[in-house]
Amino acid sequence: MIHYIQNVGFIGLGNMGSRMANNLIKAGFNLTVHDKNNDALEMFSQMGVPTKKTPYEVSEASDVVITMLPSSAHVIDVYTGPNGLLHGGKLIRPWLLIDSSTIDPQTSRNLSATISNYILKEKKGDMEMPVKLDAPVSGSIIAAEAGTLTFMVGGSEEAFIAAKPLFLSMGKSTIYCGGAGSGSAAKICNNLALAVSMLGISEALALGQSLGVSASTLTNIFNCSSARCWSSDAYNPVPGLMEGVPSSKDYNGGFASKLMSYYSGMQRFKLEKHVGLVSQLKVTRISKARTQ
Repeated sequence: MIHYIQNVGFIGLGNMGSRMANNLIKAGFNLTVHDKNNDALEMFSQMGVPTKKTPYEVSEASDVVITMLPSSAHVIDVYTGPNGLLHGGKLIRPWLLIDSSTIDPQTSRNLSATISNYILKEKKGDMEMPVKLDAPVSGSIIAAEAGTLTFMVGGSEEAFIAAKPLFLSMGKSTIYCGGAGSGSAAKICNNLALAVSMLGISEALALGQSLGVSASTLTNIFNCSSARCWSSDAYNPVPGLMEGVPSSKDYNGGFASKLMSYYSGMQRFKLEKHVGLVSQLKVTRISKARTQ
């Protein structure tokens, strides 16, 4: 199926998506893009990249479509809304749909089930039906720029293998997590761990400074001791300690607390209800308390 990934559609040209799309262009893929933000479209148009007004138009021009959107609601709208990817009856042109958004696993599974009822307009090898992968990413805007993201992928393992050239054009590693929704589930777990570590590092640095120990000294201690984590050694929250990270750019371009609260809080509670897990950790409440 590698022969059928040359024409790639990309929907969602925000902080992450625009950089991922750029790396696909650098890797030699033929890209067609869509975003509701006209400025984002204009930027790609000036690069000679075809732009489309609707997701459906992107679908009609692509073998593979990648979406990178803020929430489950946005993903559902792009797939099933007016002029969405699935607008054209039960026939669809792309054989592979990849969603790299961070959304709840049930939405991923529901979309995969819906797509399995569609038929390809043109057979791709032995394939007559399209497939979907949920492939959220780990990594910051810096990683998206550098092409060093990690992809957590759920869905058909055969499709995962076929899509590896795409993933490795945007990232440094890909991890197959299992069936539909497994990539989304893994991402939520990763976000929960990140939220806890970032809150812990931030609180520890604030406490230390109030007690007279500099943030630089504390960071050096953390990074050669048991407190070491990504939040301390790669994405430090204190301005001036690291170059290129949001804290040293007036917190521009970072992962918003509002989104982190949503991803690691509300979605986690929905999952707890779905699987019967009761967690004692209430990250949403802590996050809200610290950002008010």
